[in-house]
Amino acid sequence: MKITLKKLLLSTVAVSVFGLTGSALAATKADYEKAVSAAQAAIKQAAAMDNEWRDSGKLLKKAAEAAKAGDYDKALKLAKAAEFQGKMAQAQAKANANAGNPDYLYK
Repeated sequence: MKITLKKLLLSTVAVSVFGLTGSALAATKADYEKAVSAAQAAIKQAAAMDNEWRDSGKLLKKAAEAAKAGDYDKALKLAKAAEFQGKMAQAQAKANANAGNPDYLYK
């Protein structure tokens, strides 16, 4: 009987912890706004390097639509994707800054 009681208590605690964690991880409007601000800054920096990626702005627009509908989880995900694109665009610009043309073009 003790083993069953221990298993019951452990499973109850686990369900309680995971249940609370799931609701505590829901994105808020503040989370979304912070992510949008970071994404806009990353995209602006990429644009200053003449390397803004095509879909970054589209992702921010979709994020705004999701936030307007109250789906902050989706909005946050899209805003973070836009920020990632901005950062990767910056990295690409830096990597290609002095790449030059291939040698076969000069032969």
